[in-house]
Amino acid sequence: MLLFGHPYFNAKPFYHISSIEAIENTPSNSKLFIEFDPINLDIIQFSHANSLLFALRVESIKEIIFASALGASYIVVPKELAKSAQNIANEYLFDAKILALIDDEDDIEELAILGVDGVIFSEAIIKINS
Repeated sequence: MLLFGHPYFNAKPFYHISSIEAIENTPSNSKLFIEFDPINLDIIQFSHANSLLFALRVESIKEIIFASALGASYIVVPKELAKSAQNIANEYLFDAKILALIDDEDDIEELAILGVDGVIFSEAIIKINS
């Protein structure tokens, strides 16, 4: 199971960006965090075209499918959607890893039993301004 943002582990953070220009303010080889929204499609397509690692935060089954098709490396879902997201990823052999967004480490056990690829705490996400 992947663990991002837990204090026991030194995983590299994700950089939450809201423009292509903001990518310049991130360290090289960093993982980007992008909200799935049609207004961010240019950022998503730019990231994919330039082989950048990026996570897309989604809120629905339809957006999970879109995130995979758009080349996301990670698909970040609310905890409540994690099991369905993982089932879809397994069924369709997604390259992306499913990450459940959590605030409480007690959720790790439940999500591990459900077979979810990983979890991400908000502490793993650094907001970058343009």
